[in-house]
Amino acid sequence: MTITAILQAKGGEVIHVSPTDSLLSAVDLLARRRIGCVPVVDNGEVVGIFSERDLLYRVAQDGAAALDHNVGDVMTTPAITIDDQTPVIHGLSLMTKRRIRHLPVVVDGVLVGLVSIGDLVKFRIDSIESEASSLRDYIQTA
Repeated sequence: MTITAILQAKGGEVIHVSPTDSLLSAVDLLARRRIGCVPVVDNGEVVGIFSERDLLYRVAQDGAAALDHNVGDVMTTPAITIDDQTPVIHGLSLMTKRRIRHLPVVVDGVLVGLVSIGDLVKFRIDSIESEASSLRDYIQTA
């Protein structure tokens, strides 16, 4: 199974910010949407990712003055991305190896989605449970 299956279930909305957006506006977006990160897009290209961790590190460094920065000053760059044909298990492996929790999904240079480790784990669990149920049904009818 590929990332396409997860994107279809999530819907088409892709929230993102610009590197010139204020840090305060990006933090407000994270809080309002109850999300942990957003891709940073400049001229249609994913140039980074802004997460709670980025904010935490900058606040630890600059204190309250951290909010005077733009997203581009604190984002993680370059963003590690995948495409919609990436196998789910590969996405999980990549997240584990790189110690990241979100992957922007880019197709032909265009941001089409964002998947979290929670999305991928849920998908795997649902797939395994479905397979186990099918095997139980098969055994009971055999």
